[in-house]
Amino acid sequence: MPYPSLVRRKPRDRGESASAPNAKPDGRPPSRAMEEQRELLDRISSFVLKHDLTVTSANMAAVCGALSGANAQLAEAFAQREIAGEPIDQRWLDTIVRLDPGTNDRMSELEKLMDRLEYSLMRFTQTAKSAQDETSDSREALGAQIDAIADATRAVRNPASTQVDMADVIQLSRAMLTRIEQVENAMERSQAETQELRANLAKARTEADVDHLTKLPNRRAFERRFASAASEARTKGEPLCVAFCDVDHFKSVNDTHGHDAGDRILTAIASTLNEIANDECFVSRHGGEEFVLLFYGLGKEAAWRKLDGVRRVMARKTLMNRETGKPFGKITFSGGIAEVTEDTDSRSALSRADAALYEAKSSGRNRIIAV
Repeated sequence: MPYPSLVRRKPRDRGESASAPNAKPDGRPPSRAMEEQRELLDRISSFVLKHDLTVTSANMAAVCGALSGANAQLAEAFAQREIAGEPIDQRWLDTIVRLDPGTNDRMSELEKLMDRLEYSLMRFTQTAKSAQDETSDSREALGAQIDAIADATRAVRNPASTQVDMADVIQLSRAMLTRIEQVENAMERSQAETQELRANLAKARTEADVDHLTKLPNRRAFERRFASAASEARTKGEPLCVAFCDVDHFKSVNDTHGHDAGDRILTAIASTLNEIANDECFVSRHGGEEFVLLFYGLGKEAAWRKLDGVRRVMARKTLMNRETGKPFGKITFSGGIAEVTEDTDSRSALSRADAALYEAKSSGRNRIIAV
């Protein structure tokens, strides 16, 4: 059964005129390609509003990929979800996008591009430094020869014509020396600019890994850390657990108190989770109101105890709306934990942890479930 949103509308008859809103500025009817673009935009906007999805670049890319057919896997996932009568909500969509292998592929390509750029900058710096050294050596040698020629000219007692010729040589040589000094200065500036560019690239890499609201590592940083941690855990034969945490009733908080208040709640929860971050625990914001943690060397029971302790601390806090002076009420979160090394496919743990999170939500929230 094809996904309904992927079914194209019946093309207009050749002689059917376009309505005024669809006409081009010059009055001509729009092309078929333009009509299809408009129809796709209409389907995307209707889909986002129907399912109450947040308008973000990730959501729009996922919905566009599914509705346009560009991402067959997402289109199939959407279709199966509707057939089963299950909601296509933000939590589910985050899970699907998270498990989409294309996400990692694109991230890998970006990393490779940045690595190539950094390597090119390194090679350019080395080349510029080598050329600068050679130019400096040539300048010093030429300067010494000019001085020697000048001394010899003053000592020679030949006819004036010979001395005039030597003076011309000296003048030309000094002009060459000046030009070499200019090239050397340009190389120094180029090397300094290259070093600054490399520093900016390193800064961009760091900023690209940080969530600007909570200052925690972001999803991009988690994906890279998850891959390396899973590989290391299997090599060492040590346990590794992953946990997804989601703020309970966050949408109602946003609707009641506003998005600024919601941001402060996310920051408070991020700060509470970050208190357990150390060599055994990596904490990051995965997106929206969802956080993800890695527990190194801990089994499911130990990871559960650690995360549940944070949950209990958060549930005892009283958060106030600083603008109105009114309390937000109890702010809690739910979580799901899975052990990565229990399965040969590391990424299946993400799906199992997400399923555990969904179970925690369905069974009353404000709890952690390990599977």
